[in-house]
Amino acid sequence: MPKTSGRLLALLSLLQARRDWPGALLAERLDISPRTVRRDIDRLRELGYPIATAKGPDGGYRLEAGAELPPLLFDDEQAVAVAVALRTATLGGADISEAALRALQTVRQVMPARLRARMDALRFATVERPGGDPRDRVSSDVLLALSAAVRAREVLRFDYASESAGPQPDSPPRRVEPHHLVVRAGRWYLLAWDLDRADWRTFRADRMTPRIPTGPRFTPRDLPAPDPATFVNAKFRGSPDATAPAWPCTGEAILDLPLSAITPFLHDGTAEPVTPTRTRVTLGSWSWPALAASLGRFDTAIEVIDPPALRTAFADLARRYAAAAQENPPAPGKLRS
Repeated sequence: MPKTSGRLLALLSLLQARRDWPGALLAERLDISPRTVRRDIDRLRELGYPIATAKGPDGGYRLEAGAELPPLLFDDEQAVAVAVALRTATLGGADISEAALRALQTVRQVMPARLRARMDALRFATVERPGGDPRDRVSSDVLLALSAAVRAREVLRFDYASESAGPQPDSPPRRVEPHHLVVRAGRWYLLAWDLDRADWRTFRADRMTPRIPTGPRFTPRDLPAPDPATFVNAKFRGSPDATAPAWPCTGEAILDLPLSAITPFLHDGTAEPVTPTRTRVTLGSWSWPALAASLGRFDTAIEVIDPPALRTAFADLARRYAAAAQENPPAPGKLRS
């Protein structure tokens, strides 16, 4: 019996690893006869696993989805990966923390002792992103509705709440062709073609209330970017070109700091040493004043290399900061005189 049980687990593991398995290949991998394979397949079916059979000379077996979830088989690395993913599920922006905790307890309960010990040894804390708000989390019902519309290629209608005013009951619903769901910095976004504005838009999923039923099917448009992630990143960087991987404003400057003091805080910029105590930095931002302010946070002397627009932005900020340092600052309209 132990030999049969081990063989069934090995067979189940193979069936889960790929979509179709020829019977002869299964027999070869398990070092058993095709007749024994057929018997073991019947045993797995009795245990509730929906296994389809393809007839013919190249016939084989396929583990299909069923009405109920039968016991799953994970190897050691998969089991630990599932545990880590469930523990960090709250950082993804979806409101599934309670469900993830229940799933984690279910997985832990059926784990062998050796894997349970490895999972319990993983002690870590999860930290929400800065400025995160629990109200930003998206319910699983909304995510499922958005994902279903994306997959079915059906026009989606939804109410959209603004950040300040909230939902507007008298506003007509938005109508879009949903293209893709994207997670960025702990928030979910729907990338879609806005039918009323005739343009590509991104919508925060936590502000969306889908309406039922969905609209007619549509033929997907070509996205003006290599992939959805590139498009969304370009939008957040303020770039008018969705195919541009860089920021719309990029400049170079030399900072009076060693390379080691700069690189931990450079994010997607680049740096190279000029001397042991000076570093050339190339950095991007969505505007020249923002780029100048970003360089100023290093709290050291700055030598602007290029372009002139960055030097102009520093001069503009200098006037603003000088005015802010006065006890009786001039009127805002006089700052640029």
